Amino acid sequence: MHRQVLETAHQIATQFLDSVASRHVGGVTTRAALLDALGGPLPRTESDPVGVLKVLAANADPGIVASAGPRYFGFVTGGAVPVTVAADWLASTWDQNPCLYVLSPAVAAIEDIVAGWILELLGFPRNAGVGFVTGCHMANFTCLAAARHEVLRRAGWNVETHGLQRAPRVRVIAGNEVHISAVGALRYLGFGSEEIELVPVDDQGRMRADALEVMLGNSNGPTIVCTQAGNVNTGASDPLAQIVLSAHSRGAWVHVDGAFGLWAAAVPELRSQVTGIELADSWATDAHKWLNVPYDSGIAIVAAAPPHRAAMSMKASYLQRGGDEERIGMDWVPESSRRSRVLPLYALLRTLGGDGIADIVRRNCVLARRMADRLKASGVTILNDVVLNQVLAQFGDDETTRKVIVKVQAAGTCWAGGAFWQGRHAMRIAVSNWSTTEADIDRSADAMLSCYRGGPECSQG
Repeated sequence: MHRQVLETAHQIATQFLDSVASRHVGGVTTRAALLDALGGPLPRTESDPVGVLKVLAANADPGIVASAGPRYFGFVTGGAVPVTVAADWLASTWDQNPCLYVLSPAVAAIEDIVAGWILELLGFPRNAGVGFVTGCHMANFTCLAAARHEVLRRAGWNVETHGLQRAPRVRVIAGNEVHISAVGALRYLGFGSEEIELVPVDDQGRMRADALEVMLGNSNGPTIVCTQAGNVNTGASDPLAQIVLSAHSRGAWVHVDGAFGLWAAAVPELRSQVTGIELADSWATDAHKWLNVPYDSGIAIVAAAPPHRAAMSMKASYLQRGGDEERIGMDWVPESSRRSRVLPLYALLRTLGGDGIADIVRRNCVLARRMADRLKASGVTILNDVVLNQVLAQFGDDETTRKVIVKVQAAGTCWAGGAFWQGRHAMRIAVSNWSTTEADIDRSADAMLSCYRGGPECSQG
């Protein structure tokens, strides 16, 4: 029976992937309809598993968003390169927990290998700690936990044993455009959102290094500076080299929230946007954005392994650890039980290599500029400098822009969301998918302009 069940799932999955590029991009139903179709009383008796899968797929289909497709431009969401989907199926089939070598020697070794490849790809310290987590939110949490440990250790306090309540005060400084995931991570670590000292930013959302210098003053107490590689609206990165120089001169820890912008470091012609990034103390990123692997996949990197391990590792007599194991999975992440999310990353890097990863990032940036140019040529205002994959477009005024966004989402040719940027409402377009082509950009731009002008494209799904 298991073969028939798996073959059914394979058939459903391949049918979806075959059609994802031509689907109505957004959902086409309501929450109430989905609850009615999928819900009901808790089943009390067994059902045929093949039938369950078929009914699940049929009833869920109207609410499945084609976010894996080439014309989904919302939330900086990547798709999934086919080999990564296949590797993800293996991850579920093998059902390995890489927290200990003894639980999965193969996946534990693969984590070591992929960690080394990623550090090489980004030009980061080769002895850095690397943890494979669910996404950038937990990557930020992991890195900032290491930061908290280290700045307090330097002040003579062990936060893992003595706690935070009586610890020396830690200053947390971030740009005024700090992403909410970094704020959330800091909250989990005991730092209130109102405690964060916000540095003014420029018109692209980049932290002003001169303002940070003033804010740091002569302080040399425990301090964490949170920076960004890739503003979520504009794609711009903070002036990292200057920030690191100022912060390190006062003993502060520099963390980089690089959910997608971190990968500019892997592209020779884009690396100048993140000059000095390799000098930071920690970095957080999403692999399911620009690396285009399935959810969930994030990466936490800490330049010095000891504070990373000190913040995350757990020990107990039953947790069998080999005497020659320099690294075990649970030393670097806030989870004990977790899936082998590293396998899609391994398959991706083996298949594409560093040059292939760089090519995805490079092509998406070129396509973003193409989108901006198409819209701008038709009278749409582009609010940002298109330096990576982000485009902020305003269609006339705020109210018109809101209406265009609603029409575009309803039409289904493509999907883009909204943002409020420095006092103006904008459509936020993030080009992040490996399979997006020039034809996808042109078709999407035409649909957006048709919705702006009230053309027939708005009524098409």
